[in-house]
Amino acid sequence: MLDAEVRDRAETAAEPPRPGLRLRPIPEVPSPASRPDPPEDEDDLAPVRRAIDQSVHASVARMTAGLSPAALAEAWFDWAIHAAFSPGKQATLVMKLLRKQVRLAQFAARSAVLQGHAAPCIDPLPQDHRFDDPAWQVWPFSLACQSFLLTQQWWHNATTGVPGVCRAHETLVAFAARQVLDAASPSNLPWTNPVVLGETVRTGGANLVTGLLNAAEDALRAADGLKPVGADAFPVGGAVAVSPGKVVFRNRLIELIQYAPTVPAVRPEPVLIVPAWIMKFYILDLSPENSLVRYLTGQGHTVFMISWRNPGPEDRDVSFDDYRRLGVMAALEAVAAIVPGHPIHAAGYCLGGTLLAIAAAAMSRDGDARLASLSLFAAQLDFTEAGELTLFIGESQISFLESLMRSQGTLDARQMAGAFQLLRSNDLIWSRIVRDYLLGRRQPMTDLTAWNADATRLPARMHAEYLRGLFLDNDLAEGRFLAGDRPVSISDIRVPVFAAATERDHVAPWRSVFKIHPLADTDVTFVLASGGHNAGIVAPPGRKQSRHRIRTTRATDRYRDPDTWIGQTPQCEGSWWPAWAAWLAERSGPPAPPPAMGAPASGYAVLGDAPGAFVLEA
Repeated sequence: MLDAEVRDRAETAAEPPRPGLRLRPIPEVPSPASRPDPPEDEDDLAPVRRAIDQSVHASVARMTAGLSPAALAEAWFDWAIHAAFSPGKQATLVMKLLRKQVRLAQFAARSAVLQGHAAPCIDPLPQDHRFDDPAWQVWPFSLACQSFLLTQQWWHNATTGVPGVCRAHETLVAFAARQVLDAASPSNLPWTNPVVLGETVRTGGANLVTGLLNAAEDALRAADGLKPVGADAFPVGGAVAVSPGKVVFRNRLIELIQYAPTVPAVRPEPVLIVPAWIMKFYILDLSPENSLVRYLTGQGHTVFMISWRNPGPEDRDVSFDDYRRLGVMAALEAVAAIVPGHPIHAAGYCLGGTLLAIAAAAMSRDGDARLASLSLFAAQLDFTEAGELTLFIGESQISFLESLMRSQGTLDARQMAGAFQLLRSNDLIWSRIVRDYLLGRRQPMTDLTAWNADATRLPARMHAEYLRGLFLDNDLAEGRFLAGDRPVSISDIRVPVFAAATERDHVAPWRSVFKIHPLADTDVTFVLASGGHNAGIVAPPGRKQSRHRIRTTRATDRYRDPDTWIGQTPQCEGSWWPAWAAWLAERSGPPAPPPAMGAPASGYAVLGDAPGAFVLEA
């Protein structure tokens, strides 16, 4: 009887529900431990917690010059753990250490026999000039030098080639080890540097007194926000940025300068230059003998230049696309109105070149045919091999910078300069300390070094979008970067491209700039010039030791990798500027009378004299 009732109930439960009836299952009540947390947007304290985190991160970032200690710790643990589980690597390092000790002992013995004039057992790297003075070849300083170089080489071996370590972490650990070693170099200490000791004996210690005064003066000027000693000799508009011209347009981000012609007839197609906004625009209009603007006007070109405004905390929400719209596109509209009916040669330097390429890709996407050509100087479009700057680009690092920038509204110039100085700490930090503070010698200021000290700030939102979208995620090269809410592709650019890179560029390595070849579906003329990021671009004709390689790759040509390209491209002596001027002339019409300054009827009246007001803002 009971079995039948159970069977009937089971069959009834298996039947589908009757029309009009709805079964209501009994809900399970979760235990307190399994209950999910309320959504973050329903938590009234979530903004407070985020603000606390950002405040802590910003405070730490100020103490570390914007560098993330978490990123360094993560890299160190990755290296240390893999090194601990690599007995083969450990054995190799032990053997290398023993061999280096033997080499050093043999060198010390030879020095004793030869009275301190033994041949070195290791030579510095070509770019290391700390031990160039012959005094370093005399014992006991030679022993200190050789010991340091062997130690430096061993640590490079120790921090690289460890199986399993992430490449980015390996690079960061090697970089950090190099910074510690550079700080501990015998060249930085007055009692182990024979050049400093010799100068101290010669002057009776006056060099140390002068160096102490130099250090005090630099500290006071830095505290007051003043430019370095000697920069006052290069006032903007007085010694640099003196090419005559007029400001013909201004908005919240830019002033547009139209330069006066210096020859009676000019090419009909104007040249618009987009500089980077990390520094002031006059890197391309330094003293007259170093001015690219002056050179172009002398070659018969009508030149326009964007001068970026130095942003403040109120500009924290200015976006990267705002720089495209209010910068490049607004300037193009003004140039097209002032010189109507002619396509425009557009040129961009560094980050300005990256922005210009994005604008050119968006214009091609949208059917805008106002460009005659595109020139990019030390400008990267693919950031997978962006050099040592990638040391400071990672999720942890960018998160720290974002917290710092949110608290300030901008990234301060001094905070940004610290990272660039660390990349070349020997040249920009330690050699300067030895020269200015131990030897008591001021290096003469030049127009380029004065410009380098005239830095700007960066809006928080723009810089975060730049770091994430370009450096971290490489969205531009992979077709995801947005311009006007739609993605752009460099392959859409159809105008001819002239791309210049420099051999010793630590900001935009030439192999990274070279990636324009597989990205652009057009003719690319590529120049590889001698020098670094700034001095290689500012290379006027007549400068000694300037050289370059140049080759044009047609859109239909097969791809050459960088090593093949440099092997097949002969080296030319002299500046690359004449080659660019000739390239522009080939793509321009015959000379004609120059256009008027501005176009008042079109809303582009003359607003003042060059170099304008924005460049003078501190």
